[in-house]
Amino acid sequence: MANDIPSTDFITNRRKVMASLGALGASALAGCGGSSGGGENNSGGSSSQSSGSESSGGTLEVLHGWTGGDGSNAIEALKQEFKNTHPEVKTNIKAVGGSANVSLNATVTRRLANNNPMSSFANWPGKNLQRYEGALMDLEEDVWDANGLKDKIFDPAVEKCKFNGIMPTVPIGSHRLNNLFYNVHVFEEAGVNAEDLTDPSSLVDALEKIQKNTDAVGMAQAMKAPFTNLQLFTEILMGQAGVKSYMNFINGNPNRSDIADALETEKTILENYINNDSSSINYTTANSKVMSGKAGCIHEGNWMYGMYRADESFKYKEDWDWIPFPGTEGLYVFHLDSFIATANNPSPDTTKTWEKFVGSKKAQVTFNNPKGSVPPRNDIDPEKLTPFLKMTYKDLLSADQLPPTTAHGLAVSPKTLGDLKSAFGNDFMGPFHVDKTADALVSAVSS
Repeated sequence: MANDIPSTDFITNRRKVMASLGALGASALAGCGGSSGGGENNSGGSSSQSSGSESSGGTLEVLHGWTGGDGSNAIEALKQEFKNTHPEVKTNIKAVGGSANVSLNATVTRRLANNNPMSSFANWPGKNLQRYEGALMDLEEDVWDANGLKDKIFDPAVEKCKFNGIMPTVPIGSHRLNNLFYNVHVFEEAGVNAEDLTDPSSLVDALEKIQKNTDAVGMAQAMKAPFTNLQLFTEILMGQAGVKSYMNFINGNPNRSDIADALETEKTILENYINNDSSSINYTTANSKVMSGKAGCIHEGNWMYGMYRADESFKYKEDWDWIPFPGTEGLYVFHLDSFIATANNPSPDTTKTWEKFVGSKKAQVTFNNPKGSVPPRNDIDPEKLTPFLKMTYKDLLSADQLPPTTAHGLAVSPKTLGDLKSAFGNDFMGPFHVDKTADALVSAVSS
């Protein structure tokens, strides 16, 4: 039986996670909010001693937030492939809520604080890892180096998987954020040529045409959670003011005039050209409006494609198509999903087996085709991907600029992300207060 007394390393790690949990507050326990880690992780949180009753090769417990649509299909395919590849490993791979990892984050943080770590969990790398500071397992030697992944994963993804001198996570897929998906038939009926949409102003003109000439709303939008409005804001900011202004924003040197201008454009869209039920629906329901012809287009990450692919009657180029969000041509706004390993791991050997599998060609093709994302490996045969993902994969590897996504944890700390979401939640969910929101956004990234 494993030692029931926590290791010294884990006691230190637990204090850090408890501090993170305290930062989350009551809202996180109810399933909302974010956290930030405090202090420097000198130890790296790389302990792999088992704290439960399992041996080092015990049951693999993996948590994720994919409960429906593209994500559910993708994780089920990945689970089956892992079972086929490693039938000797006992697994417990299960979903925890949804809502852009909100419920998952709260569950993981509580369990780490209570000395009850899971083997691994799906989450975003980059600055998002700060919320788990002190409770992360180092996979660099036994997974990254042992499998040569630093040469096989493309460089920007490798960098996002480094944290405080360790590598606690392996990326599984990349989504592009700067997409505008549209219903071909609605655009044709409205007299809108997608190639004419070269900036946010031309997008607004197109939305007006859709609502004037068809029975559809211009853009489908979900505002059940504030992150969708934050996403839309960042794309408009890049489309109007350029990627340099966006990078200055996330790096703490915001141009308030650019921010206010982007919010004015977003306000115009949200007040005039979106569905009436936006405040009560999630993005999958919003996307279904595009698929049914009730909306002309939607801005979202290319996880939307996972829904299109699942409906064989909704065909690429015939029924739906895609352009970069107007004004962001040539950019790949960069998002990563990964699987993170915990310190004081209950099953370190099987966890390493899982993480090695996650980084493999087979796993990445299996997961990303149904997910609507693309592998972060640089050696995938594009012919193994669907036509839309083949194009996206080539764009990922050839893009001149890969600005990291804000709403999905790569670009800013968990605390800053929480403050940005609060700015939208408090003052930009209808009515839309441009000045108050602009001031709050500037404060969030400058503090």
